[in-house]
Amino acid sequence: MTQSPEPAKQDPVTPSRRDRLRPLELLGFSTVLGVFAGLIVLLTTRDIVLGLVFLGVGFIVSVMMVALVGLGGKPSDEDLEARKDLQKPDNGANWH
Repeated sequence: MTQSPEPAKQDPVTPSRRDRLRPLELLGFSTVLGVFAGLIVLLTTRDIVLGLVFLGVGFIVSVMMVALVGLGGKPSDEDLEARKDLQKPDNGANWH
């Protein structure tokens, strides 16, 4: 049985403060949109339960939209290099 090669050593990458807080910014943005939707419904109908329902729905929809927009972004150079390795066939393999 052959041994698999050891993975290459990589230097640990410490994300910047901006990179670490990015998810919180997106959740905060979604929360503001949800509260806005809930407040509009609450002020027009004067029904607290309906306002809370729309707050929740607005939050969930805005989180989904932010995630979809984030997936549509341009990949980084590191991602492109990693994808190139995945697209190459193994040596001697019959690849279509």
